[in-house]
Amino acid sequence: MAGDALIELRGVNKHYGKLHVLQDIDLTVGRGEVVVVIGPSGSGKSTLCRTINRLEPIGSGTITLDGHPLPEEGRELARLRAEVGMVFQSFNLFAHKSVLANVMLAPVKVRGRKKEDAERRARQLLERVGLAAHADKYPAQLSGGQQQRVAIARALAMEPQALLFDEPTSALDPEMINEVLEVMQQLAQEGMTMVVVTHEMGFARSAANRVVFMADGRIVEDRTPEEFFTAPESDRAKDFLSKILKH
Repeated sequence: MAGDALIELRGVNKHYGKLHVLQDIDLTVGRGEVVVVIGPSGSGKSTLCRTINRLEPIGSGTITLDGHPLPEEGRELARLRAEVGMVFQSFNLFAHKSVLANVMLAPVKVRGRKKEDAERRARQLLERVGLAAHADKYPAQLSGGQQQRVAIARALAMEPQALLFDEPTSALDPEMINEVLEVMQQLAQEGMTMVVVTHEMGFARSAANRVVFMADGRIVEDRTPEEFFTAPESDRAKDFLSKILKH
C-alpha cells in the first residue's frame, strides 16, 4: 500500500507559446504507489511526467519531492533530480559504451560511487532485468526490448526514490512489449514508487494503485483501476475507453 506523499504537484501550469498544455494540475503520489497516467494523444501526459523532475520547466505552481520544493535550476535541483529516475520511450543509451558501462556511468559520475562498487551493482541489476549475459555488448547489438530493460537497470542504478516512465513500450515491436512490462510489474510488486505514462491498459489494470486520466491538459479522473475501467464518471473517459478497449 502507498505510504506518505513522495511527489506532490500543486497548481502546476505549463504553456508552449499560446498552447496551455498543463492546466492547474494537482497530483499526489504516495511512497510505494504506482500511478498510471493515460489519455488521448496531446492530453499532456508526457509533459506532466517530464515536469516532475524538471526536464520541462513549469510556468506556475509547485512541485515537491519528499517535502522539498524542486527549484528551477542549480545544485539542489541536481541533487533532487537524482532521486527520480526517468525511463524514456527512445531508450537514450550511449551507443559507444557497453551495456555495463551504460548502467555504471551515472552512479560513478553523479553519486560518486567507486567503480568496483558501481560495477557490482550494475551486474546485479542486469541480472535482475534478465540481461546478465549481455553486459559486454553494445546497445546496437540488442533488441529494442533488451535496450529498454538496460535503460530501466540504468535508472535503478542511481537508487532513486521514484521512477518515471514516459511511454516506455511505445517504440517497441509488439512481441517485445511484455518483456519490459514484466520488469515494470516486478518493480511495482517490490514497492517502487512509479509514475507511468502508457497506452498499455493491461498494465494499468494489474499494476496501478491509481489511474489518472488526462484530457486537454487537465486531470479529468483520478481513481482506482477497478473504478476507472468499470465505471468511468466523465463522458470524456467513457469515450476514450470505448475506443481503446473496443478490440
